[in-house]
Parts: sequence; C-alpha cells; structure tokens
Amino acid sequence: MIFLDFRLSEEQEDIRRAARDFAEREFKKELIEECDREEKYPLELMKKARKLGFSTIKIPEKYGGMGLTLIEECLITEEFYRVSPGLGNACLSSTFGTELIILFGSEEQKDKYLSWITERNGISAMASTEPEAGSDVASVKTKIVKEGDEWVINGVKTFITNGSVCDFVLVLGRTFEGKKKHEGLTFAIVESKSKGFKATKIKNKLGLRASDTAEILLKDVHVGDENILGDPGKGFYQLMEFFNHTRPRIAAQGVGIAQGALELAINYVKQRKQFGQPIASFQYTQFKIAELATRIQASRLLTLQAAWYCSNGQPRPELSSMAKWFAGETAVMVADWCVQFHGGYGYIGDYPAERYYRDAKIIEIYEGTKEIQKQIISRQILGRL
Repeated sequence: MIFLDFRLSEEQEDIRRAARDFAEREFKKELIEECDREEKYPLELMKKARKLGFSTIKIPEKYGGMGLTLIEECLITEEFYRVSPGLGNACLSSTFGTELIILFGSEEQKDKYLSWITERNGISAMASTEPEAGSDVASVKTKIVKEGDEWVINGVKTFITNGSVCDFVLVLGRTFEGKKKHEGLTFAIVESKSKGFKATKIKNKLGLRASDTAEILLKDVHVGDENILGDPGKGFYQLMEFFNHTRPRIAAQGVGIAQGALELAINYVKQRKQFGQPIASFQYTQFKIAELATRIQASRLLTLQAAWYCSNGQPRPELSSMAKWFAGETAVMVADWCVQFHGGYGYIGDYPAERYYRDAKIIEIYEGTKEIQKQIISRQILGRL
C-alpha cells in the first residue's frame, strides 16, 4: 500500500499552532543562549510545556496524558525544534522511553510509571547504548540476572538522554545467551534512587547542550519481577518496535531544525548586501533556497507518512528509517548552507546560525546512524541476502 493523500485535521492544525506559539513565546533568546553556553537543563520550562500537554501527547488519557498520536507529536516536535533544538529536546524528550511502557508494559507498570510522568512531573529515560554497543545493539554487555526473587543488574550505559535528571530508566541487558546474539535481551525499569545506580553528566557536547546526556553505572542494582518489561528475552524485538515509533519523531526534529535554519538564512540574505545588492537577488542564492525548501517539504511529508502508519497500527520500518535518514541529512545540509550564507558571521556565536549547525549533526547519529537506516531500508526492499 502506498499512502499518498494526507491532510491535517482542524484539531491537528490547532495543536501545531499552539506549539509554535508556545515555542516563540517561551523559548527566549537569553534562555536559549544560557542553556547552550552552560549546558543547563531547563527544568522549569520543561514543567511549563508538560503542564500544557506537549510532552505527554501520546500517553493515554487513562494515565493523565493527551491520548493522541505520533502525528501530533511530530507536529509539536517540528515547531519546538524550529525555534530551539536544545530547549525543544529538553522539553519533549522528558518522556523518552515511555513508548516502551505504552507498547509492552503491564497495567501495573503503566499505572505507576505513566502516572508518575503526568501527575508528578517525572522524567524518564531509555538506556540501550553502551561504550561498545551502539549501532550493534545485540552486543550489549549489561547483565540482568535472576537471583532468588529478584533480578540483579550490572553494567554501564552511555550517551543516555536524561540520564542524570531522570526518575526512572528502561535498561536493556542480557538475561540469557540465546542461539543468536540478539536473543536473550530484556528491559528492566530501574528507578534512579535505587541503590547501585549512578549517573554522571556528559559535558562538552557539540550540540543540544540544553538536553541532559549521561553515563550510567549499574552495580548490583536489584529490581523485582514487577519491573521486568514483558517476557524476559524479548528486549531486542521490543527495541526494534520502539524505534519504528520513535524514528519519525527524530525525523521531525530534523525537519524543525532545517526549517528554523532556512528561515534564518532567508532573513539574512534579504538584508545582507554585497556588490551593491541583497544576496537574495543573486540567482545562485535563489536556486539554493529553492532546493533547500524542496528538501524540507519532502522530509516533512515523508515524516508525516511514517507517523501516519505508526498512528494507525501499521508501522513501516522502511518508512521510519527513510524519514529519519532523509530528514537528518536535510537538517545538516540546510544548517550548513545557513552558515555559508552568513559567511564569517555564521562562524561566530553571536549569530544563531552556528548553533543550528551544531545541533543538526546528532539527527544523523542517535537512534541509529544514517548508515544503519540505509541498511534497514535496503533489507526491507531486497530482503536479507
């Protein structure tokens, strides 16, 4: 089935406008610069966005969320990242990992942890990446072993979004050795107050500095059966399904960054004069703006298409990967040209062009590099050879 016809409903348009209004009003220039410069997590801003439901859009109403879909989440994401990728990520990724609980959690887990988010301003995280297991998720070394009535967790996780500010984190580890290395993996929900849990903030990142990233050490952390997500040994399959639902959101981040950078570039080339006329009057500038705008629109439609399938219970791995790869590449390309149009001014921190440039690159890396996305796409088209 090829999905071609897509129109936003009146409610979705209202949500998009509300997100844009919030971002333009609350993402103040001084806060953007402060959080980027000091690598500061904007907790109060996150709470304000949470109160309006922007970060709980997909959590079912039963647990205090908005009960809407990935389409609405992508619309909000684009508008937030258009104004500030750093602040947008801090606000919207505050519920990162809850998708796993929504998809695979027990009723008790949903009631406890989703309500923790909506009623107590809780912050969640998901920890699969390790120093030697990034793209190769099946190579995780963290152990989740049953001892008596409890499960004991030992391992190290790195590059974990919200790692040092979260209240709980979904940890992927190995429960047993299977015939294939991706078998035997399990997710456990670990509360950050647990004995043996230690998070260390990672500093000096290239971009998204307002968003918290950390390394997590788990040393003899004990959890009960009630903290195991689904059936033990199914973690790899759960993670792949999780990515099908989250990669369109990453694509929307890329679309937002690209749109914000393009608008910044357009404003600049209209004002900046060279050889006695605005840069925007040069045909090369006009053609390049046309090319970039077309790529952004293509990325946006591909992102919404992937989100539509997920929202209708038919996730398409190849579409989610296409959206993430193409939108990520577009974000980097547009941000690069935004700096280029600004010339020397784009290279200094007094202008926001360099910040969009720094923020864009991660879209091609996290939740699966662009190379991994191409591998997924080709396998879906050609099959495993």
